[in-house]
Amino acid sequence: MRAVAFARHGGPEVLELMDLPKPAIADDEVLVQVKACALNHLDVWVRKGIGTKIPMPHIGGCETAGVVVEVGSRVAKVRVGDRVLISPGQSCGRCAWCNQSLDSLCPEFIIAGHQTQGGFAEYAKAREWDVIPISDAWSFAEWAAIPLTFVTAWNMLHHRAGLRAGDTVLIMGAASGVGVAGIQIARHAGARVIAVAGSDEKLRKAAELGAEVLINYQTTDIAKAVREATKGEGVDIVFEHVGAAQWTSALKCLRKNGRLVTCGATTGPKVEIDLRFFFTQQLVVTGAYMGSRSELLRCLDLVERRVFRPVVDTVFPLEDLRKAQERMEQRAVCGKLVVTP
Repeated sequence: MRAVAFARHGGPEVLELMDLPKPAIADDEVLVQVKACALNHLDVWVRKGIGTKIPMPHIGGCETAGVVVEVGSRVAKVRVGDRVLISPGQSCGRCAWCNQSLDSLCPEFIIAGHQTQGGFAEYAKAREWDVIPISDAWSFAEWAAIPLTFVTAWNMLHHRAGLRAGDTVLIMGAASGVGVAGIQIARHAGARVIAVAGSDEKLRKAAELGAEVLINYQTTDIAKAVREATKGEGVDIVFEHVGAAQWTSALKCLRKNGRLVTCGATTGPKVEIDLRFFFTQQLVVTGAYMGSRSELLRCLDLVERRVFRPVVDTVFPLEDLRKAQERMEQRAVCGKLVVTP
C-alpha cells in the first residue's frame, strides 16, 4: 500500500512516499480504507523524536476516517462498508482509571499514529472497540478534523476546568485545531469567549465560531486587553496549549480563583510560576491529556447534530504530507489540515 512514513527522526525531509505492506488484522480487528486523516502537532513531535518507542518505518496520523473493507472473525458489530472513525485514544476499557472515565491514565493507553501505525496511508487497522461509526452528515475530511482536538478540548474545559455557564474563557491559539474546538465547546456551555491569535484572518474565523473579544497578540498586549475586556477582573478560565511563549501573559489574565488548563507546549515546555502570586490569588493550574471515550462520543453526537462543526483549513493529497506539516510548523493554519490518500 502507499503510505507517507519516516525511517529516521528529523525534519520534514525524512517523510517519504513508501510502498509498505497492507496491515494484517487479528480476529478482533478491522481494516479501514483511509479516506482522510487530519494532522496534529503530535505528528510533528513524533517525527522529530520525543523518546517514545515506535514502529519503524513509522506512519503517523492520529485522526483517521474511512470505510471498513475487512473484519476479523470475532468482530460482531462492524460490517464491511461501514463509514467509521478510528478513535485516536485507545485504552484497555477495564482498569480502575477507565472505569472512572480517565482513559488517558490507563497503563495501556496509546494514541493511534503515535505508539501505533496511523492513517497517513491507504489502509489502517484498529480493534473493533476503537472503530466508531459515522454518518454522511459530513465529508470524510470533515469527520477526520474532529476526534482528537474536540475530545481534548471537552476534557480541558468540562472535566479539568469545571466550565460553567456565565464563565469568561480565554482561548489561546484560537485558530488552531484544539482552539476552534474550544471556542465552540465554551460557547455551547454558555460562556463568554475571548480569542487570542496571531493574525486578523485567524481572529475573523474565531469570531465566526462565537468569540466575542478578539486579541491579536502580534499587535496587542494580551493581559492588558483582557483586563480592559473584563473591567479589570480577568477571566475565569484560560484555555492554554501554546506553552512557554505566552505562559506569563496567560497567568496574568486570570481573575482571583481562576483556572488555567493546558494540553500542550508548542513553543516550549519550560515555564515559571511565581508561587506568591499563585497562592495569594488562589489560582488553579491543571493539565489535560486527550479525553475519555464517553467524552469523544458526546462530541461526535453534537457534531452529528451540527451543534459543533469541523473547521478544515486545507485538504492535501497524501503525497503532499510534507508540505502540510511544513505549513503546520509555520502556524499558517485556521482549523485543521487534512490529507487524503
